[in-house]
Amino acid sequence: MVARSWLRCWMTFVVLGAFAVSSLAGEGTLDTRASGAVDAAVRREMEKQQLVGVSIGIIQDREIVYLAGYGLANREAKTPTTIDTVINWASNSKPVAAVAAMQLAERCQLDLDADVRRYVPEFPEKDGVITTRQLLCHQSGIPHYENGRIVSTERAYGCERPYLDPVLSLDTFNLSPLIYKPGTKSEYSSYAYVLLSAVVQRAAGEDFTRYVCRNIVQPVGMDSFQLDLETTGQAHWAKGYTKNPNGDVILAPESAHYWKHGAGGFKSNVRDFAKWARALIRRDLLCRSTYDSMWTIQKTSTGEATAKGLGFTVESDHGLIVSHNGKQTETRTRLEIAPDSGWGVVVLCNCGFAESSALTAAIQKALREQSQ
Repeated sequence: MVARSWLRCWMTFVVLGAFAVSSLAGEGTLDTRASGAVDAAVRREMEKQQLVGVSIGIIQDREIVYLAGYGLANREAKTPTTIDTVINWASNSKPVAAVAAMQLAERCQLDLDADVRRYVPEFPEKDGVITTRQLLCHQSGIPHYENGRIVSTERAYGCERPYLDPVLSLDTFNLSPLIYKPGTKSEYSSYAYVLLSAVVQRAAGEDFTRYVCRNIVQPVGMDSFQLDLETTGQAHWAKGYTKNPNGDVILAPESAHYWKHGAGGFKSNVRDFAKWARALIRRDLLCRSTYDSMWTIQKTSTGEATAKGLGFTVESDHGLIVSHNGKQTETRTRLEIAPDSGWGVVVLCNCGFAESSALTAAIQKALREQSQ
């Protein structure tokens, strides 16, 4: 029942959003010289990496100043990549789940330091208590896809897409042993964010993605943002590409990542990805103090500093830089923002072998050179 009601909500949202006119009121403009330099830098990097399609967004002074698409969304059909091309966010879905969790914490609906089994008792007891804070900063001990023994629960379900419910998605890994005692280390885990999605759903008292739709997607105005369902004929949907053992660029197998929810289940065009980055820079969705806590480097129980905040990678050596990468077989993405300086760069690429950080670095270098 949860899965079906969730699906109705999301399909309604996507259908309405498909006909919405996107507006970026107050949008700035990148001057011709700077935009030309950025275009050249992206094309050079695409040629170097053998990339098929890329779309980018640039934020300056807390406004979106440039959106562009390059290459092909579908190489076989010769369909160009545009700013309307929809590409998987992959793990850039995780900051969305993190902001949802922090909203609930602000409202005292979610205790970040309580045992996650308070909210999701279906998750089996482990060797140590896991908290939501540990899920957020990758200190839970839950393995990632390939760094531990993944043990799933096999059972029959009474609906077509049971994993539309993140609580049922836990069955894909819930019997896996922890790879370390919670809080003692920091090791990246997408499965931890599947569990986080279930925690958010239970703490909010409504379907995880419906909560995200009401409290994040609609306030930010992300018209193309959607769950990655296994459907055909999706508007503006990009094909994905990978490399074979000989190094040839080939079509990646079609995969529906919806079951990952806030771990890697969302997608949109670059306009909406840039809107998301802008909302983070402007601190639109949370209190400033909550953003400060999210973007503070977390320490292990032994006092060792990590590179992780709550939902983000954090650097502070030369001013606050907040980022996140996304990686799947058919896509690479990157979000990089400097909230205090008001700038940001986002990249969506339909190639799973792309070096997205090299693309953002090339864009930033081009902008610096033009400003000198």
